[in-house]
Order: sequence, then structure tokens, then C-alpha cells
Amino acid sequence: MTAITPDSPQHQNKHQKAKALKPGSRRPAKELCSECGLCDTYYIHYVKEACAFINQQIPELEAQTHGRSRNLDDQDDWYFGVRQDMMAARKQQPIDGAQWTGIVSSIAIEMLNRGMVEGVVCVQNTKDDRFQPQPVIARTPEEILAARVNKPTLSPNLSVLEQVQQSGMKRLLVIGVGCQIQALRAVEKELGLEKLYVLGTPCVDNVTRAGLQKFLDTTSRSPETVVHYEFMQDFRVHFKHEDGSIEKVPFFGLKTNQLKDVFAPSCMSCFDYVNSLADLVVGYMGAPFGWQWIVVRNDCGQEMLDLVMDQLDTQPVMSQGDRKNAVQQSIPAYDKGVTLPMWAAKLMGVVIEKIGPKGLEYARFSIDSHFTRNYLYTKRNHPEKLEAHVPEYAKRIVGQYELPKE
Repeated sequence: MTAITPDSPQHQNKHQKAKALKPGSRRPAKELCSECGLCDTYYIHYVKEACAFINQQIPELEAQTHGRSRNLDDQDDWYFGVRQDMMAARKQQPIDGAQWTGIVSSIAIEMLNRGMVEGVVCVQNTKDDRFQPQPVIARTPEEILAARVNKPTLSPNLSVLEQVQQSGMKRLLVIGVGCQIQALRAVEKELGLEKLYVLGTPCVDNVTRAGLQKFLDTTSRSPETVVHYEFMQDFRVHFKHEDGSIEKVPFFGLKTNQLKDVFAPSCMSCFDYVNSLADLVVGYMGAPFGWQWIVVRNDCGQEMLDLVMDQLDTQPVMSQGDRKNAVQQSIPAYDKGVTLPMWAAKLMGVVIEKIGPKGLEYARFSIDSHFTRNYLYTKRNHPEKLEAHVPEYAKRIVGQYELPKE
């Protein structure tokens, strides 16, 4: 691919053409578009190579970013990707209003305050809707803090890349999810940056804003007061409400028959739950309840984590239980849209919480459940893409289970 520099006539022509289009008017990935935002910029020129749903290239980009791709003889590599270290952590003094304890926000603020970066790509919300994402380039700690709490909707984070180039920034931190980061890594060399840091979060089951509303309306007792929610390690969805109360709904009590089609097609065909191309990943699913799971993928990620280590309590990762039977049973249950009565869902949740997978085994449970579901979705809806789109590590994970006969 021939690089187009920001000042070249060819680049300016692409810029003008892209500007003439309304956001969302051109989507080469069609129904599989994850709305990452790349197509809303003049970097749309690269989308057929960069898009995670047109050209899946995780192994190549892992080698480019981390110096190696996954070792397929190492089962932990299948699940967690290239990594130097993993741990569980939490801030000793949590940030008020953060979804967890505020590790992501703290790292971003430290990088900005120390002059390591000139801006941070993150997601605030619009003035009218706490769940409507608004990508920004934060230049102050206050702007970073305004982005705390996950926005569980498709977000065009990369739409601000034009602003980065136009501003003359040379050192940048980007916070994002897997599909956004794969596209970012694919165009990284075209951005004219001296240094790019990437702080990732695990991501699965994203929705449009309308899809989110349907989920809230069918699941929460008070959808209009939900501040944020998360699918937690105790096999319950935790909704935090405006009054500070926590509502817990068992996974097995979700109205699956009504929610099967609410998730974005891109998320139903995604195999990068753990954000394999970020330098540092901060999530929760591989950690004990109340802690966050941190994956350091390379030296750049370690440099970022070191900035806040003195603010954290840490402990080694742990793994307990056996996920495989629970995963195998979940495959036909999801496929058929089975919804249990709430009393049975609560009972099952209590039993599984006591004897079910914990720590890294819970993370494997979640990955297995979603990869088997997504493999079936891709096979049924995009069979022509199946072989090239599903990475080898995902095929090996799915291969551990018996799938429904078509």
C-alpha cells in the first residue's frame, strides 16, 4: 500500500471526498460495520485493509505491535493473547463516580500530566443522554474524568483521527475496544505520530443506542435511572442506579428470546474479546469479584502501568473451577432462546457462584461462551467469510465443544 502523507494532494483529495460524505453514509463492511469511526475520516482510503470485519489480521498486527503473535501450542495464548504479565488490581483510593476504581482514568491523567502525551482519545457522553457516546480528544484531566464510565453502545472513536492530524499532535494515547484498535493499528503508520500508546478494555455484546434501550427496558426494574451496568463474575448483571443502589439480575433470567437480536452483527462475529492489540488492557473478567484484571502485553504497556503502581493494591491472578460443562450447556440454551423463570435463574446463579469457574477460568468461560455463539452466527449468516474471518486461536477454542448440527 502506498502511504498518503497529510500534506500530499492525493491526501487532500481523499480528505475533501470524505468530508463531502455524511457520517455513516459509506460502510464497506455493510451490516458487519462496528461503527468504529474510521469511515467517517479521510482514512477511509485504508478501510478495506484496516477493518476488522473485512480483513481479519490479528496475528500479523500482533507481530507488528508486540514483536510476536500467539503461540498456538500455548492454550493461555489462545485465550489471553500476547502478554508479559497479568494481575488483579484495584485503586487504593477509587475515583468517585468511576465504573470500577478508576485505573483507566488514572493512567490517562498521569500520562497527560507528565507530558508523555498531548491528548487522549476517549469517550464522553452527549449532554442529553448519558449512554450516547461522544468521542473526544481530551487535553485536561477534567476532560478525561468526564469520560469515566463505560458507554455500552457502538462508538465511532476513530472519527477524531482527523482532528489529531490537523492539531499537529505527535504523542497520543487512545483508549478503545478491539475492533477500533485493530483498525487503528492498521493505519498507525499513516498518522504521522512520534508515539502512540493504546489502553484497551475487553469488549463483547455491544449494541446500538436503540438496542441498549431494549435491553434496559426488558431487564432492569428502573431503566430510566440506570447509571451503568456490567455482566459480573457472580453470574449476575449489576445495574447501578442514580440513588446509588445496585440491582442484580441473574444471567439465566435474562429474556434471551427477546434479546437474541439486540446485539450488533459486528459483535456477534467478533473474536477479539480481550483486545489483543492494545499495549495494556484493563477489564474485570479474569479477576476476583471487586478487582480489575490487568494484562500487560508489551514494554509500552508496562511503562503505562508503572505510572500508577504505587496507587494500586495488586494480587496474582487465580483460576478455580471447571467451565466446560457450563459452556456446553449454554450453547443450545442460547441458540434456542431459553429463558428460565426468575426463581430458577436465581437458584442456578447461587449454585454456579459457589461451585462455578472463578478468576481466569471465569474469563475462559466467558470467552468460550461468546466464541461458540459467534462462530455459529458467522457460519450461518456469513459462511463465505468463516474460514478467513475466524482466527486460528478462536477455531481451537470453539473446537473444544460440540456445536448444534445444522
